Amino acid sequence: MSLEDEYRDDPEVTQWQGRFITAKTRGRWEYVSRARGIKAAVILAITPEDEFVLVEQFRIPLGKSCIELPAGLIGDDDGGEGEDAATAAIRELEEETGYHATRMENLGEFYSSPGMVSECFTLFRAYDLTRVGPGGGVEGEGITVHHVPRAGIAEFIAAKRAEGCGIDTRMLMLLSPDWL
Repeated sequence: MSLEDEYRDDPEVTQWQGRFITAKTRGRWEYVSRARGIKAAVILAITPEDEFVLVEQFRIPLGKSCIELPAGLIGDDDGGEGEDAATAAIRELEEETGYHATRMENLGEFYSSPGMVSECFTLFRAYDLTRVGPGGGVEGEGITVHHVPRAGIAEFIAAKRAEGCGIDTRMLMLLSPDWL
């Protein structure tokens, strides 16, 4: 019997729900999902100078700062249900990095840790970047913006890891020249 067959008829049971996450079980399997069907947008932004725009932010679950692509939730604000994912990506990029993009290309939906989290994110490529502010996120986020030359990404990630930063799994795509 396959795992799919084993769990197909088991009901999904909510064990606990907060404002943004929900802990669930299905049979003996435990996992987490975003509450209210909220999804995320992740943005690959490359400046005209061929630099990746990355963010560094303290992440409470890790207990340390993490190097990441800019990202944010879609429709998480009250009344924001139904927000267009590309619109959310443009908003989040500007809030976190200070860059405005005139166009977002949808590169598809991806799952970051499918054995534990049901959350998916839509990956966008930002185009026509214009610096309109300092970035840093909204109050309390404490985001640091990094401009990393494409040719120096491996060294940057290694240096940040050596400093004790967490490295988001999405950094792997920046290390693969065939993907970009």
